Amino acid sequence: MLISNLEVIPGKQVVKHLGLVQGSTVRAKHVGRDLMAGLKNVFGGELKGYTELLQESREEAVERMQEQAQAIGANAILNVRFSTSSVAQGAAEIFAYGTAVIME
Repeated sequence: MLISNLEVIPGKQVVKHLGLVQGSTVRAKHVGRDLMAGLKNVFGGELKGYTELLQESREEAVERMQEQAQAIGANAILNVRFSTSSVAQGAAEIFAYGTAVIME
C-alpha cells in the first residue's frame, strides 16, 4: 500500500475517494525509561528511551490506519498526518490519519 503525506502522487491518478482512515495508540511511560530521562534532564542529551517509544507508537498507529484502509478496499493513503496529545499524566496518544483512495 502506498502511504504518502502528499495530496497527489505524480504519475498516478486517484480513481476513487474512500474517505478518512485513522489509527491511534496510547502509550504510558515506562518506569525505567522515566528514571533515565530524569538523569538526562540533569546532564543533557537525547532521551533515547522516549525516542524509541514514540517511534514504536508511530509505527503502530500507521499500521492500524493501513489496516482500516485495506478493510475498505484502498490501495493508497494520501495526505497522511500525525497528531500527539496527552491523555493522562504519563500517557500520550499518537494519532495518524489520512485519505484512503484507490489509485491506478
